[in-house]
Amino acid sequence: MKTMKNTIYTVLIGLALVFTGTSCSSDDDGGDGGNAAAGTIQAKVDGTLVTTLEMVTFATLSGTSNLQIQGNTGGTSSKAFVLQMQGLDGVGTYTIGGGANIINTAVYSEITVDISNPSNTVTNDWQAPFDSSVAGEIKISELTDTKVVGTFSFTGKNVNGDNSTKQITEGSFNINF
Repeated sequence: MKTMKNTIYTVLIGLALVFTGTSCSSDDDGGDGGNAAAGTIQAKVDGTLVTTLEMVTFATLSGTSNLQIQGNTGGTSSKAFVLQMQGLDGVGTYTIGGGANIINTAVYSEITVDISNPSNTVTNDWQAPFDSSVAGEIKISELTDTKVVGTFSFTGKNVNGDNSTKQITEGSFNINF
């Protein structure tokens, strides 16, 4: 009888572990990696596709858990993306914003350089999060010692400008460290 009781407890604990692991599976879903070509970031900004240049796109992994992804289109009318993550623990889905402990952020920038007078350069940044709500997500689908691949989307607000918002959708990145 004691053996049967131990067996039942073991089975119940095993089932609890299986169901607990399954309930968090969406957190571990890093998605399909998106469509960005090697060395680039791409996303739709209010429906218009923006793709960064490989020569000015990079990712940096500090330690094992702090990731920064950055790239721009180059030129005198440049568009740029910056994604920052802290507490990265591998493949999975990470929210942008959602509370007082903001550890993941995203920015979309538009920079216009006046070649004849560089001090007249105009920069507008749409940042996320801009309040305590969840503003988007970053999905890491592949993370190795040499490469990071994933997708992202967010709503950014120009908090230091006109308070306009931009929808960043269908974002993806495919970058070597």
